[in-house]
Amino acid sequence: MVKKMTCLVTLVLLLVQFETASAQTMWSDSGPDHLWSTAENWSPQSVPTNMDPASIDSPDNTHCEIQDGIEAECETLRVGNSSFTANLDISGGSLTAAGAYVGVDNGIGHGVLNISGGLFSTGSLQVGWRGIGTVNMTGGTIELNDNLVVPGLTGTGEVNLNGGTIFASELRLTSDSGSLDITKGTLILDGNDLEVIQTNIDNGRLTAYGGQGSVDADYDVTNPGKTTVTATPLLKPNPVDGGSLSPGQVELSWTLPDPLMPGMPVSVDVYFTDDLQALTQFTDPAAIRIITNQSVSSVSVQTEPKTRYYWAVDVYYAEGALPVYGPIFSFFTDNQPPSVQLEKDLVTTWLTDGAVDVSLDATVTDDSSGLYTVTWTVVSQPVGATAVFSDSGAEDTVVSLGATGQYILQLEADDGEYTGSHTVTIDVYADGCEAAKSLPGFQLIPGDLNEDCVVNELDLAILEAHWLESNKLE
Repeated sequence: MVKKMTCLVTLVLLLVQFETASAQTMWSDSGPDHLWSTAENWSPQSVPTNMDPASIDSPDNTHCEIQDGIEAECETLRVGNSSFTANLDISGGSLTAAGAYVGVDNGIGHGVLNISGGLFSTGSLQVGWRGIGTVNMTGGTIELNDNLVVPGLTGTGEVNLNGGTIFASELRLTSDSGSLDITKGTLILDGNDLEVIQTNIDNGRLTAYGGQGSVDADYDVTNPGKTTVTATPLLKPNPVDGGSLSPGQVELSWTLPDPLMPGMPVSVDVYFTDDLQALTQFTDPAAIRIITNQSVSSVSVQTEPKTRYYWAVDVYYAEGALPVYGPIFSFFTDNQPPSVQLEKDLVTTWLTDGAVDVSLDATVTDDSSGLYTVTWTVVSQPVGATAVFSDSGAEDTVVSLGATGQYILQLEADDGEYTGSHTVTIDVYADGCEAAKSLPGFQLIPGDLNEDCVVNELDLAILEAHWLESNKLE
């Protein structure tokens, strides 16, 4: 009875805390901008500190922004604490709070947290406390010292993890009013939560690509001691969703799904554009459709530099049926960094007459038609030693070494915009025997009594000097 009464009192106090706004710093959006760091945007006109609860709820459809260079903080954060729709947009900088609630008010308040960059660090994050809560994440990091709870109490919560990373102790999708959909983002949970993940997949609360992908989870593989959750689209698009590649002619490819019945044809419509709204609003689909109801799994498109492209594959599972709309994929065309490969990553050698020359063979590939330069440099070397390159500006060169120890050398290729590099480690020993002994699996030859890696008269002399000697117990 005492335990029940204690829980009841705790719940009442918590609800009273939500109803009491007098101690909160309230967002007014009355300043010259929409920045969290502008005092005129708050009531009273003071930026919240780590001792101040902060509430963002009005005016309707307001946007509070945290950008690069802003280090925001508050005690408890509430977004959507009234009957209005309120947005908190984090594109950079950081926000630290003791706890956070998105979608707080009773059934009608809508809180929206949009994160495209920066760091949001808090205790627990409850999405849809008693209202409607939405988290849209395309980049950045959310670090939770406690749980991700969707929904929090009696509300409706939705998390769209389309980029970035969420770290949390546990994932709690507490009812069918809560959902988490993953595309390009990553969810990392403490401990082994594979059973919880599978349960939420089975009940439909955890999905990938809006139900057109598979949720991938592992424990203690990608991140030691943690459960890592990602997603793979069923169409397995190439280029990879969100990737970057060289401009010019690009082949889009995908995996056709299995037919509903053996032998039944599966066909697709494919859309391609550099205008995301043309694909999301779909006002003129014919203008961006490049494949119409064909049973194909690839198509070539022409791209321009420094451009983000969007594409989608809609699937017809039967003749005359309506298409099943697929997710939107994207890629960015850009000059790619040079790729540097060395013939060997590790070289074991030894000195002869106090020196050794080592040949370094490299291969550099770049999409800039060979317009790149290369430079060999010394990352580290033994104290007092000096590595000398015959030509530090050539892909293939020779380095002269005059002391024992470990040398780490690097070849860097620069195409004028990006660089690529690769290192080689060279272990130099005093002689070939010491070099051989350093290799894995080395074993002395039977009869090599002086351990100089050679069986010869010196070993025979040792044997002769101790012939018939015995140290056994009599």
